[in-house]
Order: sequence, then structure tokens, then C-alpha cells
Amino acid sequence: MNEKEILKFWEKNKIFQKSLQQAQGKPLFSFYDGPPFLSGKPHYGHILTATIKDTVARYKTMKGFNVPRRVGWDCHGLPVENFIEKELNVKSKKEIEEKIGIEKFNKAARDSVFSCLEIFQKTLKRVGRWADYTDSYMTLDNSYIESVWWVLKQLWERGLVYKDYRVSPYCPRCGTPLSNFEVNLGYKDVSDPSIYIKFKIKNKENAYFLVWTTTPWTLTANVALAIGNDI
Repeated sequence: MNEKEILKFWEKNKIFQKSLQQAQGKPLFSFYDGPPFLSGKPHYGHILTATIKDTVARYKTMKGFNVPRRVGWDCHGLPVENFIEKELNVKSKKEIEEKIGIEKFNKAARDSVFSCLEIFQKTLKRVGRWADYTDSYMTLDNSYIESVWWVLKQLWERGLVYKDYRVSPYCPRCGTPLSNFEVNLGYKDVSDPSIYIKFKIKNKENAYFLVWTTTPWTLTANVALAIGNDI
């Protein structure tokens, strides 16, 4: 009961807006928010991080800084894409192009992004996070996308962009690298194949190494066997 009364008091008297007005002209504390994904409903992780962010912003405000903050929403691409593929019953990028059409597919994906918006706003307000919910931004907005390209351009002009190699999780079905978040979406138990294969010993008649491997898909890239006397 106390919680609801306090929330009503804040909203009716525009307490958050007044805190911003009082801070006008004071040193700016820029708050870059890593926005939550809108591809699912809010959970404990969202509430925890939102509370920490709100605490930092309130603390800096009380220390005499001007701390404007807007709510942002991450319109996460791959989970949304997979969801729409299932909804439209397509199984590949080729089917999207031939059966559905890219424009129709993109519209369906864009519309689905906002399905959890209302419950997210309600949840964040319930935990008392002070922010501007009327002027929120989306990572699918052209203005946001262009700002990311602008940052990349600045890095390029300063010589901070370079080409290198790294190991990235990759989804052959989706045809794209995966982030750690996407990899953590779930695992399933599968039966991995293992095989025995003969490797002929050079300059010896009818002599072979018999090798057992649980990663047979790597065989096409193998150029030698690593063998130790004590193994």
C-alpha cells in the first residue's frame, strides 16, 4: 500500500521532473544506459540492474550534478528474427526472400518488438526507477543507428579500427555469429558422432595409425598427427 501511494505521489507532483529542474545549470553527469532487450518479459536480472542504475543516478544528483536520463529499449535482432521465422513458418533466408518478402518480414519483426513494452515500463516504474519514459529511444531508430555509425567513424579516423581474427560462436542455421547472450539462451543434449580412421604411415608398407576422434568434422582440415612417445 505504501509503495503505491508513494508512486502516485511522485507521479502527481512530478517529483522526478522537479529534481531535473533544480539541477539545471549544474555540472553534467552523462549516464549511458545499457537498455534491456524487448524480446522477452522483464525478469529479476532487469530489476536488479535497473535498481543499481537508478541508485547511481540519484546519488550523483544528490552530489550536485545534473543527471538527465531517458529510458532506452534494445530491439534485439536475432531472437526476434527467429521468433518471426517460426510464426511465419519459414526455415531459411531463401524462404524469407521467396515466400514472404523482406519488407513484410521486417515489418512483422518490427511490430513484434513492442509487444513487451507496456509491461517493461510498468515494471520499471513499480521498482521506482526515475527516468523519462515519454522520450524513450529504440535501438532500431535510424537516429540511434546513425549515432553508432558516427562513433565507428570517429574510431576509424583515429586509427583505432583494425583487422584481426577471433573465435566467435556461429549459428549455421541463422548464418550469423552469436553473442554470449544468444549462446546462453539455451542448450540441448545431442549425440555427437565419433569415428575411427586410418592414417597411412609415410614410407611404410601396410602400416597405419589408427585414430579415434570425437570431432570428425575437423578431419578435412587436418594436415598431420601429433604423437608423443609417452602417450
